[in-house]
Amino acid sequence: MPRKTRMYLPGVPVHVVQRGNNRTACFFADDDYLCYKAALAEGLRRYGAQARSISLGQLSCEWTGPTRYADHLAFRLSEAVVR
Repeated sequence: MPRKTRMYLPGVPVHVVQRGNNRTACFFADDDYLCYKAALAEGLRRYGAQARSISLGQLSCEWTGPTRYADHLAFRLSEAVVR
Protein backbone atom coordinates (compact mmCIF):
# COMPACT_ATOMS: atom_id res chain seq x y z
CA MET A 1 0.00 0.00 0.00
CA PRO A 2 1.54 3.34 -1.02
CA ARG A 3 2.16 6.06 1.53
CA LYS A 4 -0.11 9.04 1.69
CA THR A 5 1.25 12.18 0.09
CA ARG A 6 2.93 14.43 2.61
CA MET A 7 1.94 18.06 2.69
CA TYR A 8 4.37 20.80 3.68
CA LEU A 9 3.34 24.39 4.22
CA PRO A 10 5.96 27.14 4.17
CA GLY A 11 6.64 28.44 7.68
CA VAL A 12 4.80 25.61 9.43
CA PRO A 13 7.07 23.36 11.56
CA VAL A 14 7.71 19.82 10.35
CA HIS A 15 8.99 16.78 12.25
CA VAL A 16 11.76 14.93 10.43
CA VAL A 17 12.99 11.49 11.52
CA GLN A 18 15.99 9.76 9.96
CA ARG A 19 16.86 6.18 10.84
CA GLY A 20 19.65 3.79 9.96
CA ASN A 21 19.12 1.22 7.22
CA ASN A 22 17.37 -1.86 8.67
CA ARG A 23 17.51 -0.22 12.10
CA THR A 24 21.27 -0.27 12.22
CA ALA A 25 23.18 2.38 14.14
CA CYS A 26 23.54 5.83 12.58
CA PHE A 27 26.34 6.98 14.87
CA PHE A 28 29.30 4.93 16.02
CA ALA A 29 31.56 7.53 17.67
CA ASP A 30 31.28 11.02 19.15
CA ASP A 31 32.78 12.49 15.99
CA ASP A 32 29.85 11.08 13.99
CA TYR A 33 27.42 13.24 15.98
CA LEU A 34 29.51 16.36 15.36
CA CYS A 35 29.80 15.60 11.65
CA TYR A 36 26.02 15.08 11.36
CA LYS A 37 25.28 18.32 13.22
CA ALA A 38 27.62 20.25 10.91
CA ALA A 39 26.08 18.70 7.77
CA LEU A 40 22.55 19.33 9.07
CA ALA A 41 23.38 22.96 9.86
CA GLU A 42 24.73 23.43 6.32
CA GLY A 43 21.65 21.80 4.77
CA LEU A 44 19.25 23.85 6.87
CA ARG A 45 21.09 27.05 5.97
CA ARG A 46 21.17 26.14 2.27
CA TYR A 47 17.46 25.33 2.05
CA GLY A 48 16.06 27.98 4.37
CA ALA A 49 14.89 25.73 7.20
CA GLN A 50 15.43 25.98 10.95
CA ALA A 51 15.94 23.34 13.61
CA ARG A 52 14.11 24.35 16.77
CA SER A 53 14.76 21.03 18.47
CA ILE A 54 17.22 18.24 17.70
CA SER A 55 17.44 14.75 19.17
CA LEU A 56 20.40 12.59 18.21
CA GLY A 57 20.23 8.96 19.31
CA GLN A 58 22.43 6.06 18.32
CA LEU A 59 19.74 4.53 16.07
CA SER A 60 17.96 7.65 14.83
CA CYS A 61 17.95 11.42 14.72
CA GLU A 62 14.98 13.76 14.80
CA TRP A 63 14.52 17.46 14.42
CA THR A 64 11.60 19.86 14.30
CA GLY A 65 11.38 23.26 12.69
CA PRO A 66 9.80 25.41 9.99
CA THR A 67 10.92 25.43 6.38
CA ARG A 68 10.73 27.93 3.55
CA TYR A 69 9.83 25.35 0.90
CA ALA A 70 6.52 23.54 0.52
CA ASP A 71 7.81 20.45 -1.28
CA HIS A 72 10.31 17.64 -0.90
CA LEU A 73 11.94 18.85 2.31
CA ALA A 74 13.51 15.50 3.20
CA PHE A 75 14.77 15.02 -0.37
CA ARG A 76 16.40 18.46 -0.35
CA LEU A 77 18.10 17.89 3.00
CA SER A 78 19.27 14.39 2.11
CA GLU A 79 21.62 15.96 -0.44
CA ALA A 80 23.43 17.73 2.37
CA VAL A 81 23.21 15.18 5.19
CA VAL A 82 23.47 11.75 3.56
CA ARG A 83 26.96 10.86 2.37
